[in-house]
Amino acid sequence: MYKRLFIYILLSFCFIKIAFANFDIKVRSAILQDYYSGEILFEKDADRIIFPASMTKIMTAIIAFDLIKNGDLNLNDKFIVSENAWRLSEAGYSSMFIMVGDEISLENLLNGIIISSGNDACVALAEGIAGTEEEFAILMTEKAREIGMENTNFANSSGINNPDNLSTVRDIMIMSNYLIRNYPNFYKLFKETKFTWDRTGGEPITQGNRNPLLYKNIGADGIKTGYLSYEKYSLASSINRNGRRLIAVGSGFNSKNDRSRESTKLLTYGLTNYDLVQIARANEPIQKINVWLGKEDFIEVYTNKDIYKTIKKAKKKLLKVSINYFGPIEAPISKDQKIATLKVVYDQEIVGEYDLLSSREVKKVNFISRLIRSINYLIWGDV
Repeated sequence: MYKRLFIYILLSFCFIKIAFANFDIKVRSAILQDYYSGEILFEKDADRIIFPASMTKIMTAIIAFDLIKNGDLNLNDKFIVSENAWRLSEAGYSSMFIMVGDEISLENLLNGIIISSGNDACVALAEGIAGTEEEFAILMTEKAREIGMENTNFANSSGINNPDNLSTVRDIMIMSNYLIRNYPNFYKLFKETKFTWDRTGGEPITQGNRNPLLYKNIGADGIKTGYLSYEKYSLASSINRNGRRLIAVGSGFNSKNDRSRESTKLLTYGLTNYDLVQIARANEPIQKINVWLGKEDFIEVYTNKDIYKTIKKAKKKLLKVSINYFGPIEAPISKDQKIATLKVVYDQEIVGEYDLLSSREVKKVNFISRLIRSINYLIWGDV
């Protein structure tokens, strides 16, 4: 017997079918994602090849974070500054202002990369990890492929002019999402507004974070600006507000003011036009399902991940969630066995299906008990 249990969300919500009519921002390429549901709320030429500029530094930091996680590095490890790294601070690029021969801790280099956007710090880190910046860039590109950045190639660690340092705003969004999800503690560095470096041969120098959204009261907590003369201004940004997180990436803003204003406009659009609904919580029971010929009469099912849907406020309809299974489920049942499906439907269209797993093991009853239950079923229809 096929059973279907409908759970009606009484709030009149409409599942998003993304449409961006009547909304736009002044930028060549942009994308906006709801972090928890993963849904794209806005995109504009999101797969156009761009020069990612200093947004490249996000991946430079990720490589270091991976090595720390694996136990191959720690924040107190020292890196010796080469002349190659030092020259970037003399060439007019954004710099941490390190000196040849300085022994700098990984912690300070990461602050110099993330907060001060130091190109010199990037090279010092890259050479200390991989021997050369070129070899480090190979590691960066390999990591990009691993996490799903299909249209990215890194040619250096800092994002300075190089025709082979290429990406898209969609890939930068994927990278930003990966950083926030996998390294929440390290991600906190991206919201720091200043870093003071006690440099060799001079007074300590304090530099501010270039992310303009950190200085606005909108809940911004990262992540990285960029600028190249050809690409113009870029920004990967994120806000965490009222239980929601949005990630936005834009590249090709005409000015710093446009970068700040239009990025704020994009993030505000996501907050004010959409709601986030949690359908299920990871590893929490969702429903009891009847068991046939088991030592227990029912089993609870759960999903192993949080399930969210982003709902457009302007088109409120009924969102339906159903649990589907052929039941009752016959014992034996093993723990974590798939026994049902959670289906999300909007306007007679399936917009999501998720495996539901058994919360525990249920053993089969012995032969005599099975015989008695079978007789009862034949006579009374009672399982």
